[in-house]
Amino acid sequence: MLQQLGKNAKQAERYLMTASTEDKNKALKEIAQALRDHAGEIIAANKIDLENGEKNGMPQSIADRLKLDDERIEGMAKGVMDIVALDDPVGKVLKEIRRPNGLKIQKVSTPLGVIAVIFEARPNVTSDAAALCLKSGNTVILRGGKEAIHSNTVIAQVMRDAVSRAGMPQDVISLVEDTSRESATELMTMNQYVDVLIPRGGAGLIQAVVKNATVPVIETGVGNCHIYIDKEADCDKAVQIVFNAKTSRPSVCNAAESLLIHRDIAPQVLPAIRKKLDEKQVVLVGDEPSRALDETIESATEDDWAKEYLDYKMSVKIVGSLQEAIGHIYRYSTGHSECIVTENMETAEQFMNAVDSAAVYVNASTRFTDGGEFGFGAEIGISTQKLHARGPIGLPELQSFKYKIYGTGQIR
Repeated sequence: MLQQLGKNAKQAERYLMTASTEDKNKALKEIAQALRDHAGEIIAANKIDLENGEKNGMPQSIADRLKLDDERIEGMAKGVMDIVALDDPVGKVLKEIRRPNGLKIQKVSTPLGVIAVIFEARPNVTSDAAALCLKSGNTVILRGGKEAIHSNTVIAQVMRDAVSRAGMPQDVISLVEDTSRESATELMTMNQYVDVLIPRGGAGLIQAVVKNATVPVIETGVGNCHIYIDKEADCDKAVQIVFNAKTSRPSVCNAAESLLIHRDIAPQVLPAIRKKLDEKQVVLVGDEPSRALDETIESATEDDWAKEYLDYKMSVKIVGSLQEAIGHIYRYSTGHSECIVTENMETAEQFMNAVDSAAVYVNASTRFTDGGEFGFGAEIGISTQKLHARGPIGLPELQSFKYKIYGTGQIR
């Protein structure tokens, strides 16, 4: 079954890689409208997934990722339409060289080919990934987790029917309905059909893919995101940024998990942050200096400094300098997103230049690390690696390139 999906996707690739911008946008518009038209059907399927999750003791943070309602489906449709408005990345001349022998060499952007996306309990990824791949000329094989199988099956069929109405082969989008571990392992090793594999989920999924895949992988990010409050920070800004980064949606990878505070400002800012976080019952765990300032803070373990909680929990550490904060981030960061809160722009630049993460902020929430917020449309994930793609994976990151060489009979 999976081999046949691969064959079908490879055949559809030949059509999609040369499809016009107009044809791709027509298909995307059909997908967006279909998501809206079938919202009730999608929500009904999603309700089954949510009920099954509740029976199986699914954590609330995962259930939040899984849940779909009219507003979220409208967000999915809008994400697709946002991609329609973006420039087509295929066929861009990236560089042109004129050789002394008369050869004209062009470096031109091209689709990656067949992209497989393995993801967990986030059914919105189904439409985001499909739309991005379609606009960038790539066919996609989607493999979601068992937690969202009913939602994903309906969404995928809705999209396949939509592209068919637009005159495209249905197999530009396909879904692996077998959610067993064996199907994931097989997909990771389908080198003859899959050009690139993108995992999107928790640390366990990502590491399983990285360790077992023979297909090239774009590693997306576990997010142990840090906020460092400098001694010259604006206290009110710090409180609001921490509150937003931690609590606006704690189950996502760009939520802040670790808080570093300069000791000179800690007596002033920590109580204010604690009071604000209490509105969402956030649990804080910290080192001895932070606990000396706030006895409600629980004792942190070594594991806490590296933990992606994906919940209303956060680690706190008091540091004596900018360099100590940077050193802590270097040791425990996953390379996703970090923030400094300070009114000293020289200090801010030192932080931004020294911290080696995909996104580094000054006086802004880490929650902005997102394809839509960056103006990329939707995203397949946030890459924390350094080769080829880094940060939100949008249309440009789903391109490779080839060289076109124009001659007039030259021989060597």
